[in-house]
Amino acid sequence: MRSGPMPMLQLAALVYSLLPARTQYDSCKSLVNTDDAGPSWEFYACQPRPMPMKRYLKVKVEPAGVTCGDPPERFCALGNPYMCFNECDASNPDLAHPPKFMFDQEGNGPVTYWQSVTWSKYPEPLLANITLSWNKSIQLTENIVITFEAGRPTTMILEKSLNYGRTWQPYQYYAEDCMETFRMEAKNVRDLSPVTALQIICTEDYSKWVGFENEKNLHFEVKERFAIFAGSLLQNMEALYKRMDINKGLREFFTLTDLRIRLMKPATGGTFVQRKYLNKYFYSISNVEIMGRCKCNMHANSCHFKEGNLMCECEHNTTGQDCGKCRKNYKAKSWRPGSYNPYPMGTANSCVAASSAYGRKTISRLEKEVKNRGQTSTSGQAIKKDTPKRKSGYGVPSSGGQLERPKDSPKRKSAYGMPSSGGQLKRPKAPQKILKPLQTQPRSKLGGGQRNFKDCECYGHSNRCSYIDYLKIVTCVSCKHNTRGQHCQHCRLGYYRNASAELDDENVCIECNCNQLGSRHDRCNETGYCECKPGATGPKCEDCKPGYYWRQGCFPNVCDDELLMCQNGGTCHQKQRCVCPAGYTGVLCEGGSCDPGSGDCNAAPGSLLGPWTVVASALAVLLAAPCE
Repeated sequence: MRSGPMPMLQLAALVYSLLPARTQYDSCKSLVNTDDAGPSWEFYACQPRPMPMKRYLKVKVEPAGVTCGDPPERFCALGNPYMCFNECDASNPDLAHPPKFMFDQEGNGPVTYWQSVTWSKYPEPLLANITLSWNKSIQLTENIVITFEAGRPTTMILEKSLNYGRTWQPYQYYAEDCMETFRMEAKNVRDLSPVTALQIICTEDYSKWVGFENEKNLHFEVKERFAIFAGSLLQNMEALYKRMDINKGLREFFTLTDLRIRLMKPATGGTFVQRKYLNKYFYSISNVEIMGRCKCNMHANSCHFKEGNLMCECEHNTTGQDCGKCRKNYKAKSWRPGSYNPYPMGTANSCVAASSAYGRKTISRLEKEVKNRGQTSTSGQAIKKDTPKRKSGYGVPSSGGQLERPKDSPKRKSAYGMPSSGGQLKRPKAPQKILKPLQTQPRSKLGGGQRNFKDCECYGHSNRCSYIDYLKIVTCVSCKHNTRGQHCQHCRLGYYRNASAELDDENVCIECNCNQLGSRHDRCNETGYCECKPGATGPKCEDCKPGYYWRQGCFPNVCDDELLMCQNGGTCHQKQRCVCPAGYTGVLCEGGSCDPGSGDCNAAPGSLLGPWTVVASALAVLLAAPCE
């Protein structure tokens, strides 16, 4: 009897062959054994592991000159304007505070940080934009955390881009007073529900002054939004994955190519700005933490930094920086992203070659037997040796005669739009007069035999096209993925072109998502901006311009304590109505009232009525509208 490790290896091999096919979620494939076919690969949806994304970004700070040090400048402590011991000098490495210090690794030495110039030009706003770019789509997996060293800003906006900085959309608003600053009700993520999970909110949680020594971090909550679907402890991730599988907007909410931090007002210490000590107001950021993963459309389990760019290591016969399209010769079916569902593996949606089980070349026995020109098939039709080859309705080559369907292919509609369940593909008895399938047209009709099936290029958004006789053109039929046009090259109304996607990407058209109450219609321009009604503003017309308030749409302020002031001691309530003192009525409390019983009449002076009469009559109708 032989001894040694061999029996143990045999036992390990046996155990391995009995293991279930599914491995870890980050595995794209697994080797499985079956009695019939032997060992083969089984593919699963997969994605890279999360990693610190600040290692791979490029940073840009605007406007030019907003970083301190040129010329050198002295700074004071926010809590004590007489402590002015800090100096910023860009020419001295020990005193400089460049943007890269926001992303360096902190050691045991002093904290390093980027710092802006002081607010010496008050009351002109001290504005700074910090743009972080990856030149790659990434998906957030943890909260974004920004650490401020001189107090968190009083006002700030976090924005993201999905198209490499060409267009921007708000991610979250931050303000000490959301209503006063952005005309938005203050909320936090805990106020959201599965229906409102993607709502852009304004929060006051990170802007109120609590002492910069105690509270330095500002958050954009990612895991809290995950918890809306997966539970407070993220125990039910399956529910989140299922929701992401069917909700494209949810997937895109956590996806970005660029992030922009718009600093609009520095910390003021909870008081009014002291003009004598403007050198204590500035921005200072020591760290930005962004955990995420490369977006690979569930077709890769690793992502590497190559030649200055992040690249997915694509599986499933996909290619591209985001694995966003099928490799050459693997386009037997349209590209699709991998599926999160069922948890934890998902469906791979691999790209398939024409020679594979899905789209293999199918040649009938008749075509194999008939090799000489002039021989006839059993149906009595002559099969010529030089019959021009063309692609069939199944997307596989055919060289004349009858098309035999693969036995293991699912039922589907034929090129004529008629159900086919295997066997021979039959032409309908009464085909349409104008739209004729391309596959039935002689070569001469497509340009004297010079064109081929490329005339039916639909960028993967349709596998059917027709020849329009009277126009002499080939056009795609039933364009999918919200596309339209002769080659499915345009977006449907209500959608706009995703500038970061190629034409053959199923995500090439993005829904406009115009706010129905603030926009004129559901269409937008090529950058995704909607056409707003009077008073509305923002990319989706979801905000109101200054001088307007939101109430199922944007309405002019009835009063605002600045231009439309309540008269005769009236007070402005939420800019929607004046609360009048006793004896006065009217939209702006401009009219007096009489009590006949007591004879007490307080008529408002005519000099006050004059300027407001037109305004009052125009705005009176607003009071009749119901409140939200």
